[in-house]
Amino acid sequence: MAADRERLRRTFTEDAELYDRVRPGYPAELFDEVPRGSRVLEIGCGTGQATVPLAERGCRIVAIELGEQMARLARRKLAGFPGVEVVNAAFEDWPLPPEPFDVVLAATSFHWIDPAVRVAKAADALRPGGTLAVISTHHIKGGTVPFFADSQRCYERFDPDTPPGETLPPAVALPSDSAEIDGSGRFGVSRFRRFEWEQGYTTAEYLDVLSTYSGHRALPADARAGLLDCIAALIDGRYGGRIVKRYLTLLRLSDTHLSNGR
Repeated sequence: MAADRERLRRTFTEDAELYDRVRPGYPAELFDEVPRGSRVLEIGCGTGQATVPLAERGCRIVAIELGEQMARLARRKLAGFPGVEVVNAAFEDWPLPPEPFDVVLAATSFHWIDPAVRVAKAADALRPGGTLAVISTHHIKGGTVPFFADSQRCYERFDPDTPPGETLPPAVALPSDSAEIDGSGRFGVSRFRRFEWEQGYTTAEYLDVLSTYSGHRALPADARAGLLDCIAALIDGRYGGRIVKRYLTLLRLSDTHLSNGR
């Protein structure tokens, strides 16, 4: 399991420019939950899709990114913000600085960090009463609903790990889960913010997005090509060359206890 996680998370480093161009960002109002001017440690900043909005709000940021290409691109995008430092490193190995942070933020990255490390090290990085903010993005039922039901057959044909008959969940079916945080004993009761939104894609745009997902990138080349061709034929042939995808962005906010220590 750990080997699979490490292999898959490194697929994101292979085409930073594509990732930055096509990956959906985050609802702007989400970042209002981070106080302006906060000292922020960002875990897995990627190409800076969450870093830029935080920097625009005056936050001082140390952003950790495993992928060399992504870190380089993030530095370029954030060059106009002197209060932002992008560090090319694995969060698990990076030594925490003496000064604690107000916020530790992980935008669609926390699940890639070693479970034996992520919660405790995030807590260690925070000042007493500081906040761990974890953002996750989920594909939910909505948008062009029939397309996603039809595309299931493409996945079942070309990806052997696809559960048969898999369907998209409605937003209400996705729980606000804090069991891992609660079990650590380092944080108080978590708070949640939920944002639902939609994004339209042409055939080419949707194929580009799929090409950035770790599960798709990890497929053998012939299976990946067959899957993308199948999906393209479906969008062009039945949906007029355009589909709409519905997302749920879930923000979990967990404050350390006032006696938090390092």
